Amino acid sequence: MFGFRPSRGGRCRMKAARALFIRHGAEGTPEGRSLQLLREWLSPAQREQLARKGYFEVIGSDSGIRYRIHAGASVNVCEIDERGRLQVGLCFMPIGALPIGDVMLAQKIALETCEGEARTVARRFAPNRFHFRQARPLG
Repeated sequence: MFGFRPSRGGRCRMKAARALFIRHGAEGTPEGRSLQLLREWLSPAQREQLARKGYFEVIGSDSGIRYRIHAGASVNVCEIDERGRLQVGLCFMPIGALPIGDVMLAQKIALETCEGEARTVARRFAPNRFHFRQARPLG
């Protein structure tokens, strides 16, 4: 019923301070550093996709196929058609317990430089369109 209610400007400052704290706190973690490294390797368009949609798209080096890399460490890569529809899912990742950003960066580099080898080791799956709609944006 009664409580402190900051002014409109005060709320904005508190919100900004909280976001700044969360950002700098997260950057000190392996997960936060891996996401920062990933963002540095992305093009401006890919960074925007990741921030707004929770995924980014890359073009395969051998076939020219477009792939969508969703936020996640496994079962997160899908071929997409010309209309942006999910086609075949590919599950491949580097060995080891790595933060999500490092896994996604490795997937990006693999598809853009040695697509054939990545596809050879990948396990295929039928993409669940509803699963990928639930992804939260990163960035």
